[in-house]
Amino acid sequence: MTAVMIDLQGTEITSEERELLAHPAVGGVIYFSRNFTDIDQLHELVRQTRAAARNPLILAVDHEGGRVQRFREGFSKIPAMGAILTHANSREDAQHCAQELGWLMASEVLAMDIDISFAPVMDMNGVSEVIGERAFAKDAEHVTLLARSFIKGMHQAGMKATGKHFPGHGSVKADSHIAMPVDERSWEEILRTDLPPFIELANCMDAVMPAHVIYPAVDDKPAGFSARWLQHVLRAQLGFKGVIFSDDLAMAAATAAGTMPERAIAALDAGCDMVLACNDRAGAKAVLEALEPRFTEAHKGANRCYEHLAKCAGLGWQTLRNHPRWHQAQLLLERFADGS
Repeated sequence: MTAVMIDLQGTEITSEERELLAHPAVGGVIYFSRNFTDIDQLHELVRQTRAAARNPLILAVDHEGGRVQRFREGFSKIPAMGAILTHANSREDAQHCAQELGWLMASEVLAMDIDISFAPVMDMNGVSEVIGERAFAKDAEHVTLLARSFIKGMHQAGMKATGKHFPGHGSVKADSHIAMPVDERSWEEILRTDLPPFIELANCMDAVMPAHVIYPAVDDKPAGFSARWLQHVLRAQLGFKGVIFSDDLAMAAATAAGTMPERAIAALDAGCDMVLACNDRAGAKAVLEALEPRFTEAHKGANRCYEHLAKCAGLGWQTLRNHPRWHQAQLLLERFADGS
């Protein structure tokens, strides 16, 4: 069963959004910085979101650390993943840092009753400015090593992990938010440089988010709209059995697949389990209208994504703040703050 993830406009749910949350195709909500002012407000917004929904929801956020951390005030300041190797004293220390940061990030998000943060980034820190230090490293060996540890920490906290942006966004310069990136490299080069983390961690990842990037050596469609990438490579060759999310259908690179409804249908037909229709309310409504015939009464409430990714019981916010591991993590963060 497929589903749509939508966004909210502000810090409280509007009457229009209550109607959208009652739509049979809505299976998730993603939060952004505009949805957050403080801990208590966010907790209430999450409660309202779940209460208004017709279906069980996957609640998500991009809370990677560094410049991509949607919740700030009251939350731990997670460093960019690219800072780990810079500040680590050894390979083992880097793995420990990655694991503890994964646990800390996931524990704080779970304490808000949010199921997943779309993390970790498994791209290379190559020529892409939109990726940059969001990536763990410039090479596949270190990305794989640290992503594995970060995922281990997330799992210890009770959160499922989403690897992104398959098969790799770091080696193409254009930003898919505002342009259509085309990676002209050969299949052999992509396989050698960008794919290894996804290959090595296929059994560790619970979900994958493909890139809005065209790789002409493999397909003329962006990866998130390509059955060749999602079904032949990711599912068949890599053996990935988890959930596939589209990246945001409102991004400029997604326009290669047509209108918002056409993008949603193309992504779902290619193999995505849930599509993100965000930052374009009219487009999201059009997507829901177009997909409604797929959601018969017999499928009411069915949501493979929820069944696979719904969070385990996390610690409450105050309990977490009193946890010895949380306090140890705060000491770890001081290393990143003072550059030691």
